[in-house]
Amino acid sequence: MLTELVILCAGAFFAGLVDAMVGGGGLVQVPLLFNVFPGAAPATLFGTNKAVSIVGTTFAARRYLGRVEMDWKVLWRAALAAFVASFAGAAAVGMFPPQMLRPVVIVLLVAVLAYTLKKKDFGVLRAEAAAHRPKPILALVLGALIGFYDGFFGPGTGSFLIFLFVRCYAWDFLRASAAAKVVNVSTNLAALAWFVPVGAIMVKVAAAMAVANLAGAWVGAHLAIKNGAAFVRRVFIVVVSVLIARLVWDTFAG
Repeated sequence: MLTELVILCAGAFFAGLVDAMVGGGGLVQVPLLFNVFPGAAPATLFGTNKAVSIVGTTFAARRYLGRVEMDWKVLWRAALAAFVASFAGAAAVGMFPPQMLRPVVIVLLVAVLAYTLKKKDFGVLRAEAAAHRPKPILALVLGALIGFYDGFFGPGTGSFLIFLFVRCYAWDFLRASAAAKVVNVSTNLAALAWFVPVGAIMVKVAAAMAVANLAGAWVGAHLAIKNGAAFVRRVFIVVVSVLIARLVWDTFAG
């Protein structure tokens, strides 16, 4: 068990590092948990992943505060809408299999990647012209959509959030990533509100992984703040590409 725990903690560190910059930590943690505990109930593994993720995500969000300018008019509305919608998404899982969304998500991610690659300056510089857009209402809509998606399916939530913040508010990637962490904390809290009452968390495993995830989040946030929006944009492109490849494999070969 010690060897497996070391592997899980190493994965949690890397997941925290990547997630703090552009999201996508679940790409690492969830498969690891399923491989190490193949006989465990899926709900328990997903609950454990959320318990680990919220620690690193909260720390990353706090590290960004004070170092990256936040638009709280947008963020508190997006976070509140995401919390409510994420809980609703989790409750709706029983209506039809979330796997049915995979082809749609693949198409959306390919579009996100293509748009980002085509627009060379996309997310590198912040555009002040976005100040005239209806931020509060748009924040509620985006928060609700992404929150429901995170509660119902999940993969790519952080990437979608970052892309939408850049596209809809003309923020740079660093600021969008910081904002995404705040909203992710909200969706993780909603998920835990669903998982904790039914005991769907491996507490000791989650505690060990959370320490490693927090350390990774510190490194990831430090790298993002130090290297700026252009660096975060490059990491975003890599993570979205990997996410597309993973979803294609799960859909057609898994």
